[in-house]
Amino acid sequence: MAFMKCCFDSELPDFLESVVQKCTDPGCCCGCCSALRPRYKRLVDNIFPVNPQDGLVKNNMEKLTFYALSSPEKLDRIGEYLFQRASRDIYRRRNGFVIIAMEAMDQLLVACHAQNLNLFVESFLRMVQKLLESTEPKLQVLATQSFVRFANIEEDTPSYHRRYDFFISKFSSMCHSNHGEHDLRNKIRLAGIKGLQGVVRKTVSDDLVENIWEPVHMDKIVPSLLYNMQNLRSMRGQGKRGKEYDGKVCTTEEDEADEEEEVEERSDPPTLAETCMRELVGRASFGHIRSVLRPVLRHLDLHELWVPNLFAIHTFRIIMFSIQAQYSYTVIETLMAHLDDNSKSRPKIRTSIADVLSKIIAIAAGESVGPSVLEIINSLLTHLRQSVMREVPSRVPEESNDEVESIEEGDDENSADERQYQEALINALGEFANHLPDYQKIEIMMFIMSKVPHPGQEQIRSHHHRHHHRRYRAPGDALLQNILLKSLLKVGTKYRTVHFNTTFPLSFLEPLLRMSLAPDPTVRLLVQQILHTLVDRHHNLEKLLKPTIHVADLDLTLEKCSRPDVIFARKHGPAMHSSLHESLEQPGNTAENVEAVFTTAALLCAELACEDTIADFLRLLISIQDTALTNATLSPSHKYYLHSIVVSLFILVAHAVPIPPVMEYALKKHPGEEMTFEAIKKVLSDSWEKEREGEEEERCRQLCHTFRNADFNELVSRTQTKQNDVLQNKLNEIFGRLSTATGPDSFFGRSPPPHLIPGSSSPFLGRLHQRRSSASSSQGQVNHHHNSNSPPPAYEILFPELFVY
Repeated sequence: MAFMKCCFDSELPDFLESVVQKCTDPGCCCGCCSALRPRYKRLVDNIFPVNPQDGLVKNNMEKLTFYALSSPEKLDRIGEYLFQRASRDIYRRRNGFVIIAMEAMDQLLVACHAQNLNLFVESFLRMVQKLLESTEPKLQVLATQSFVRFANIEEDTPSYHRRYDFFISKFSSMCHSNHGEHDLRNKIRLAGIKGLQGVVRKTVSDDLVENIWEPVHMDKIVPSLLYNMQNLRSMRGQGKRGKEYDGKVCTTEEDEADEEEEVEERSDPPTLAETCMRELVGRASFGHIRSVLRPVLRHLDLHELWVPNLFAIHTFRIIMFSIQAQYSYTVIETLMAHLDDNSKSRPKIRTSIADVLSKIIAIAAGESVGPSVLEIINSLLTHLRQSVMREVPSRVPEESNDEVESIEEGDDENSADERQYQEALINALGEFANHLPDYQKIEIMMFIMSKVPHPGQEQIRSHHHRHHHRRYRAPGDALLQNILLKSLLKVGTKYRTVHFNTTFPLSFLEPLLRMSLAPDPTVRLLVQQILHTLVDRHHNLEKLLKPTIHVADLDLTLEKCSRPDVIFARKHGPAMHSSLHESLEQPGNTAENVEAVFTTAALLCAELACEDTIADFLRLLISIQDTALTNATLSPSHKYYLHSIVVSLFILVAHAVPIPPVMEYALKKHPGEEMTFEAIKKVLSDSWEKEREGEEEERCRQLCHTFRNADFNELVSRTQTKQNDVLQNKLNEIFGRLSTATGPDSFFGRSPPPHLIPGSSSPFLGRLHQRRSSASSSQGQVNHHHNSNSPPPAYEILFPELFVY
């Protein structure tokens, strides 16, 4: 029966194919067997040489390929027959023939693109699976290479029933190979990574095939890639790639050598795994990106790779630079959710997660718009608030004098780690705000300010116990104020002020000034530092940190105050000055607090001082000086600080607004002299009086010169009273006032006083006076009556030497 079956096996109908077993033994006992067998089997048998070391018979392979292209309906049978031969050879450990069969299937797969290629693919995948199931690493690598070639082929029609579960599992296990030989282990791992890359390429491009993004698949693919990425060489390359992300190019010889090696041959599993990870993330859509991120976070948790977080930063940078830009916000959101899940973890773990967040959050800032910005900020502030609540007791009693003391930092390790966690969150907040437009930075600052508990919002509870009342404030208010204001300061450093009315809207300025009077001196110092950052538009901050009288040597950058700034100063200047004055009166102020207030006032003066606002600045200085003189609760050193501030600011005002009287007074002012409004008014009025006196003296000198050098007729004409002589009328008016000032009976028929007669000590003037006296005594009674009613002209009394002739 075996003989008959072997000899008469021919092209039987399909329903007999399952009954009659074909002869697959080339060494059949019957010589006519090969002639009676199907043609495709003969063609397949002819591609195998007698000695497997000779390799595939190329001429016969070309015949088989031509036959498959001419009769595509036979392609599935060719694939099935090759699979049978390869299965038998694998069982018999004839690996040479297995390699030849696999090579033949690869060539047929590449050459044939018929519609019924799916049937051949089934045999092809069964053969690949058979090789992957073997224990020979060489066959596993060979099967992986064949699968990668298959993955790069675009099929005309999708296969709905094809599944890749086995291949994902097998390739993932190969990625974790622990073979004893180092080179062979790397080859197996590289093959596994390439296989996963092929599976991703084959399934992602077609939505009708199996969904590769299911958790059952991602939980195998992603950890396998991460396992190969966490390598010492990858860590050395992290610095290089980090610089590339920042837009810099490495020029070291080691980096160039690594790049050349990566280009020549991808023999490094970490490099290939990183490339595959980039491709996987880049192909993920909005609905699938979380399927990639969840295994990443789980892998970092299970392998305790958060502390230190070098590998975590490297991984998330790869994700952020590979993901589609519009989906980058999803990564931030997922990482924040993971931070929520680890809210009860050790502070070091939370700090590392927050540090990773700060390193990548800037990348997502450019794509965040609308509510997503405030959602990120609100989430960061929520984590800050929770961190503060862990650090302070639930209730902190207030003192009877209603002063809130600063919370001292603990010395234990947990407190230090908690503060590092807070700093990491603040850095993340600052990095996120740094890449946002200015208008969004203002919104963020306003939003943070709205979350700060103000001094007037303390929760007060009264408990009647033995006729005593105790008051409690909200837990951790002082520390929470400190942390949130640090966050606000971080955002403020990323903002550049152009117009004050834009930077300081009323809803932001009022709570900020109110917070500047908080009981905690540390909080007050932070508020002043925030004002420094926002007020300083011309980079004068470093020059005005300390009070000094040598303002001219500071080389300050001063510009003319614009009209919008003048309007802002008139509208909000009094409130800001009042806040500065009250801040200086706080009893708990340190030297840093006083100097910070001085710096704020000096910056405001440098930015807003002009003729329209100088009065407000002078009132501020006077009020500060009055506080230093009248406030008995201030210490002597505190008073000295205030006096030094007044002197320095007054010189700065005189330098910023060059009004000559103010500048002159500022230069000649003695340190011990009290500066009051009356003193400033006096110096201004005295200066103008001196100027008017100088003008009068000049006019008198000109008049004397005229009367001395002009002839008699001209003098007579000049002394005659004329209605249209404006100069003469003005002189008469001036001299008339002088005459009236000397008394009602002055010079009426008497000699003028010697102190009013210029040069009265000369003999000439004495003789002139005697002559005029004798002439007047020889007059009759009629003239005496006239002289008594008509006093001599003032010019004749004041300038008698001009009327000798």
